[in-house]
Parts: sequence; C-alpha cells; structure tokens
Amino acid sequence: MSNEVLDAVRTLLPKIAERARSTDEDRRVPAESIRELVQAGVFRMLQPKRYGGAESDPVSFYEVVREISAVCGSTGWTVSVLGVHPWQLALFDEAAQDEVWGSDQDALISSSYAPVGRLVPAEGGYRLSGRWRFSSGCEHASWAMVGGLVLGDQGKPVDFMTVLVPRSDYLIADVWDVIGLRGTGSNDIVVEDAFVPAHRVMRNYEMAQLRGPGQKVNPGPLYRIPFGTVFTTTITAPVIGMAAGCYRSYVTAMRDRVRLSLGGGRFAEDQFAQVAVARAASEIDAAILQTDRNVREVYEHAVRGETIPAELRLRVRRDQVRATERALEAIDILFKTAGGNSLSRGNPIERAWRDAHAGSVHVANDVERALAMYGKGEFGLAVEDNLI
Repeated sequence: MSNEVLDAVRTLLPKIAERARSTDEDRRVPAESIRELVQAGVFRMLQPKRYGGAESDPVSFYEVVREISAVCGSTGWTVSVLGVHPWQLALFDEAAQDEVWGSDQDALISSSYAPVGRLVPAEGGYRLSGRWRFSSGCEHASWAMVGGLVLGDQGKPVDFMTVLVPRSDYLIADVWDVIGLRGTGSNDIVVEDAFVPAHRVMRNYEMAQLRGPGQKVNPGPLYRIPFGTVFTTTITAPVIGMAAGCYRSYVTAMRDRVRLSLGGGRFAEDQFAQVAVARAASEIDAAILQTDRNVREVYEHAVRGETIPAELRLRVRRDQVRATERALEAIDILFKTAGGNSLSRGNPIERAWRDAHAGSVHVANDVERALAMYGKGEFGLAVEDNLI
C-alpha cells in the first residue's frame, strides 16, 4: 500500500537524526522538527477527511512512527502520541471537533489519561481540577485530553471520563528530567477549577464499546476499531522503531570494527557476534510482523462492517506487549555485545537503549497483565478491561 506521508518523512529523517542529541539534552523535541512533520502530514494521518485529514489505515501510521523512532526515539514517541489524538478526537461530540479543528486543522493535542482529575457536575457540564503527569509533547499542543472521575452527591466517583481542555485552561509544570525518552517533554498539566462543557467530555466505557458520539459524523472504518488496539500499538510502535534504529547503528558501527581484546580480529568475523545480530534481527522482525498483522486484521473487520471478535482483541494485546518485550530483547543483545564504546553518552545505541527501556514502563506495556487477560480468554473466562 502506498504511504505518501512516509515518503515525505524519509526526506526529513537526516535532520531529525542530527537533532537527536540536542533533543535528548534539551528535554523537548525542537519546534522545527514538529513544524516539518506537520507539513509532511504526519499528524493528519488519523484525522477525519471532513477536517482535512487523510483517514489513513492505521498500519501506515505506525510505519511512519517506527521510521522516525529509528533515528530519534523521543521524536518518534512524541509523534506517535500526538498523532493518535486526532483519531480519538474524532470519537468526541461533533461540537468538540468543531471547536478544535474549526479554526486550525493542524491543532495538536497532548494527553494524560490517569483518572486523577475530579469532575463535579455543573450546569451545562462540569468543573474540573487536577494535576496530571507524563503529558508527552504538551508544549507543542493547544489542547489536552485528561482523565477524570465524576464525583456524585456523596463525593464518591460514579464514572470515568476523558476530558478535552484548551491550553488556556491549564498550566504546564516543567518537571521532566528522566533517564530515557528525555526529549519527549512529558511534563505535568495542572487545571484549577475550569469549566468543561458537556460536549468536551466522553465516557471511557462508551469509547471501549465503540459507541463514541463522533462516530455519527465520522462513519469511516478507522473510527470503528477499538481504543485498546489503537492506543496500545501507539505506545509499542516507537519502541520497535527504536530497536530497529539501534540495529542499523550497531551493524554500521561494528561491521569494520577491530577488537583490541579477546584475541583481536574483526568483530564481524566472530561467530558469537553473528549469532547476536541474527537473534536481534529476528526479534525485531517478529515484533513488526505480528503487530502489523493484528492491526490490519482489526481494520479489515471494520472495513467490512463486522464485529471485531474478542479473540482478536485479546491477540492484539498479547502480541503488542510481546512486541515490546522482543524489541527490548533485541536492544539488550546489541547493547551488551557492542562493548564499552556504546556507553558514551549521545551514542545512538546508548540512547536507543535508554529510550526503549523508558517506553517499556508505560502502563500499556504491562506484559503480565496483558498476557493474563489472553490466558483468561483462552480458558473461557470473562475479560473486562478498557484496553482490549
């Protein structure tokens, strides 16, 4: 399938690679990288056509994410997260979509889904307060999606919502100083008693059940696939890309290297090094092939107007977390055999190792939980989770 956005992005990759070290050191993706990627159409890939988007198939989007992540993990992660939010906004009420895209079809949206916000019912909507962590790329965004609990009369939670808030309603606290994915600028978002109209709030249960109000105006198959498929793959695709980029850097660096220890000789002629390369390459290929296959099958079900079976949803999650594990296994093999040279700060292998391991701790990459859900399903037990 043709991927015109990928062709445009490939012309940008050398510059993004050149900026990778400064992205890591400055703790944010440079504005020029975001601007170039906006112009390339990356952030419109999952946006509805009625708002100037491409409504691309999701596999094409993840292909772009992997290629960017291969040269800069932080940029790829940020692109993946910001790039998936147009898909989610398309599930909101039409009034919310008009509010965001009516005046700026290139508006970017960040997120932090943890239900730490407190929503108190008010006339026409809710009052929202809270502080959310890990909002990747938030300084480039003019809107944010945050998680909140609706409080009932007794002050107890009665519902779990995703809330859309404009930049004017929140502050960004610059707190992001970590060991990996340093360049994602995943800072805190702070809201203090902001009014949120009802059209900018969506129940997470409805989203999981494929019943978002936006589907009435966005009937395409892209908006008939589960959040649990789209979002979790959004978190794994960059990690796979980081592993692929690490592999390329490793092979290039080690091909002509001559060892100064262990008897000397060319590294490439060492049978153990050859086996390490084969193992890493196989893990990366397996991660890509399984995730692409699963997402493609989900999308094809939606194209045909068919119900997406629970077995497929669970397989998506099974292979998604295993893809992250496989990517980490590949990077660990490469990092371990690259020797002391890979320890130098700024080295592409070292940076990919840090970034991939940082990405693996995201809740969507909770391996044991996802695998247990698959096992429950295979044994005929009920599985309830918003991420399937």
